[in-house]
Amino acid sequence: MDLKKLFDMQRELDNRIINEHKLQGESLFSQKVLALQVEVGELANETRCFKFWSNKGPSEKDVILEEYVDCLHFILSIGIDRNFDDAEVSVSKFNYKITEQFLDLYIDINDFIICASKDHYTTLFEDFISLGINLGFSEEEIEAAYLRKNTINHERQSSGY
Repeated sequence: MDLKKLFDMQRELDNRIINEHKLQGESLFSQKVLALQVEVGELANETRCFKFWSNKGPSEKDVILEEYVDCLHFILSIGIDRNFDDAEVSVSKFNYKITEQFLDLYIDINDFIICASKDHYTTLFEDFISLGINLGFSEEEIEAAYLRKNTINHERQSSGY
């Protein structure tokens, strides 16, 4: 996965949103972190990994992947805000239950809120990528889905979303 390319694309989208919505000079960190928490919840909801009371299976893979890259947009954006866009993320698969990985992500996000260090950011990013791999996505699929959704996000800005 070409993280430099993704950070560059996210920076371009962030700058467009800031300019078009006249948000220059405003800190959007809290909004972005809350948006990330909400998107992680939406992702978990599509996987249905925690719904022990239901026999209904997860959403289609492409729906889950789209929710996943919605989260990725905000992870990249908060990294840019904190000048961590040079973070080196190692990708590995952990044998954790998906539900536990979601809980770990919320802990990672909270740790980052409390101490927005590069180490906490890297841990958050690595745990997020690990979740994607455990959800069955390849790095190539994640990157391609990000590129598609980034284009959609630009189109939404053009149409007054």
